[in-house]
Amino acid sequence: MRISIVLIAVIVFVADNIQAQEEDIDAKELQCAVCRSTIEEVENVLAKINPSQDIEIGNFRLDANGDMIKKKVPLAKSEVHISDVLDNICEKMSDYVRARYKSTGELTVLNLMTPSGKMNPEISNVDIIQDGDLNKSLKFYCEEIVEEHEEPIIEIFRKGESNVINKICTESTKLCSDELPSDYDDNENEHTEL
Repeated sequence: MRISIVLIAVIVFVADNIQAQEEDIDAKELQCAVCRSTIEEVENVLAKINPSQDIEIGNFRLDANGDMIKKKVPLAKSEVHISDVLDNICEKMSDYVRARYKSTGELTVLNLMTPSGKMNPEISNVDIIQDGDLNKSLKFYCEEIVEEHEEPIIEIFRKGESNVINKICTESTKLCSDELPSDYDDNENEHTEL
């Protein structure tokens, strides 16, 4: 019952904020926004993993006793686990919409719901952009990014580097022409109107 009320509220709110006409969006700008949202989702999934949870990895080499050489690595930095996360991450794009911040006109790809299942409070600061494909292109762009850049994405997460959104979306894939500020925090509200 509570979920249906929230869902109805989201639909009504979104319908009120949808721009009357579909606007032209720069594909490069949209790919950048999708890349940043995708990498942020991967970060969130990997951050939920218990840091003490390890996985044994090995190869087909044997030591002097004839035993297979194995070592333990944190699950969140396991190449196989990161690859599995990437295989499923684009499904989350169905919860996202294209939007522009009312205060700046900046394009964003906004998740309608928070991780706790509530409506994203940021939705009041944006104008939703109506598009003919019902945002299916967001999933397509996500899949394209993951498919074309899977190896460098895995490597950056495996190394545990900081500032991964900029490292992946700006430096590695070159989908973004500008970097997010180094103190960027997706929980801060940088786009509020005055």
